[in-house]
Amino acid sequence: MKPNHRLFFIATFTSAVCSLFLSVAALHAAEPTKGEAKRVDLGGGVTLEVIFIPPGEFMMGSTPAEKQWATGIEGGAQPGTTRESFEGEQPRLTRVKDGFWMGRTEVSVGQFRRFVEESGFVTDAEKPGGETQVFDPEWDGYHLTTQVVHPWKSMKGKSWRDPNWGFPNKDVYPVVSVSYNDMKAFGQWLTQQESKAGRLLEGLEYRLPTEAEWEYGCRGGSKESRYFWWGNEIENGEGRLNISSMDVLPGRTKAWPLAKVPWSDGYSFVSPVDHYGEKGRNGFGLADMCGGVWEFVIDHFDPKGGHEDVHYQNAEQGTVTRPVCRGGNYFDVPGNARCAVRLGIRDVTYSDSRDGFRICLGRPVAGK
Repeated sequence: MKPNHRLFFIATFTSAVCSLFLSVAALHAAEPTKGEAKRVDLGGGVTLEVIFIPPGEFMMGSTPAEKQWATGIEGGAQPGTTRESFEGEQPRLTRVKDGFWMGRTEVSVGQFRRFVEESGFVTDAEKPGGETQVFDPEWDGYHLTTQVVHPWKSMKGKSWRDPNWGFPNKDVYPVVSVSYNDMKAFGQWLTQQESKAGRLLEGLEYRLPTEAEWEYGCRGGSKESRYFWWGNEIENGEGRLNISSMDVLPGRTKAWPLAKVPWSDGYSFVSPVDHYGEKGRNGFGLADMCGGVWEFVIDHFDPKGGHEDVHYQNAEQGTVTRPVCRGGNYFDVPGNARCAVRLGIRDVTYSDSRDGFRICLGRPVAGK
């Protein structure tokens, strides 16, 4: 090879190698990293923040020891019920195969209001004949030795706009009294909005998280079978979660009766989303994953435990008639606000002032 040809070959080869390295570097630079935040513009000065969660493994469910604690004096959950069996007999290794983005917080009243204003959507509770489960202002105690009276009742004329708190429903609170149908509609609207704006990441859509994605996200990257995302001690939850505590109920002189945490979290009902700041965020940077409000997921409820892949009532049709909710709420006892706790909701139109949701940006899920 003549010298000038050799130089031409070396230069061409060097250029090709550099281009390859630049392409690889650009590819890796484009890949999101754990905890990376992305702000979604909903218009009108309203935004929604999602956090990237990489693929990984976790232990789904709870141990017999954890169930025993939950129904003991500190956990306060009612012993002898089937609720704890819903978590499965033992923790099992579960994989989340694809990375996804998850809302830093539960969807707020202000974010949901923006959706309704833009779309004209009417929630199930607001439709003719609709109703939602709310706090009963006439409730004065359980009266456990005579006739048990619960503090919740189904009411017409109440909705996410007015969940019967007895105080203004601020935009910073998590939205409640929305159904599975309403939550799905929010995700579909957000997907359409982002797609039209050319901002939707290719191959992804906004939807509810799967049950596996939710519990993986709740545990914050820990592969251990912990009660809460921070560990096993409820005392270490002080300043981290909104739950039944020492706070006095509005218009009363008493706190919630029965088991509660022995400190004030500042709120007898809901707290603003991300109220506890960095201390209230887990290893993935997600806020309010324990307590706050129950969060719905895509899956159909299986009383034997959660699944790695999305579970449907009819796998072929992808049918969900009884959704799953996770994480506990502001009214719950400590034993009901653990990472593994799961309940089945009555149907896809049911709504409750203890229930809300967290949006997810991930691969489409068949049949949802």
